[in-house]
Amino acid sequence: MAAHTRTPVVVGLALVAVVTAGCSGSGSASGSPGASSTSASGTAAGGGRNNAAPTESNPPGDIPDNQMYITFRPTSGSFTGFTVKVPEGWARTGQGSSTVFTDKLNTVRITAASVSSAPTTGSVTNTVVPRLRSQVPKFAAPKVSEVTRHAGRVVLLTYQGDSAKDPVTGKVVRDAFERYAFHRAGHEVDLTLSGPVNADNVDPWRMVSDSFAWR
Repeated sequence: MAAHTRTPVVVGLALVAVVTAGCSGSGSASGSPGASSTSASGTAAGGGRNNAAPTESNPPGDIPDNQMYITFRPTSGSFTGFTVKVPEGWARTGQGSSTVFTDKLNTVRITAASVSSAPTTGSVTNTVVPRLRSQVPKFAAPKVSEVTRHAGRVVLLTYQGDSAKDPVTGKVVRDAFERYAFHRAGHEVDLTLSGPVNADNVDPWRMVSDSFAWR
C-alpha cells in the first residue's frame, strides 16, 4: 500500500519536472529570439527611428548656425559712411577698392564708390552683367530684381560662376552669388555674398544683407 502511495507522488514529481523543464526550455527559446529581435529592433532604431539620427555632412560651404557676427565699420576708402555685419573670425583682405572677408568656400565682398546716379535694374542689367560676364568664369543665370532690406529698396543681382582654382587642391567650385547695390546721396555700396551652389546659406546671407545701415 505504501508502494502504491509513493508511486503516484514520484510520477507526479517527474511530470512536474518535465513540465517545468519544458516551460523553462520554451522560455529560453522564446527569450533568445526575443533578445535577438530586440537587438535587431534596436539596431534598426539606431538607424534613425528611435535614437538620434546620425550626424550628416552638410553640403560644402554651409555656414554654421552658431556663427557669430561683428560689425564692420570702414575707416578708409572712397566712402566710410556705412556699417554691415560680417561673420566673426573670417580672414580679411583688401583687394583694390574692396574689402573681402573669406572662410573656406564663402566670401563677403564690400565695395564702395561715388556714383553719379542710383543703380536701377536696367543699369545693372546693361552695365554690370556684361562686365561680370567677362570677368567671372562660366558666368550664368543672371537675374536682376529690386528687393527690400532694412536699409530700404536695393537692386539685387543673382548669378552663378566658377570659383578660382584652389592653389592647393586644384579644385574649382561652382558658386552662387548675391550682389546687393545700396545707394544714398551719390554713394553706392555693393555687397556681394558668394558660396557653393549647394550650400544652405539663405539665413546667414539674409542676416548680413539686412544688417547694412547708413551712418
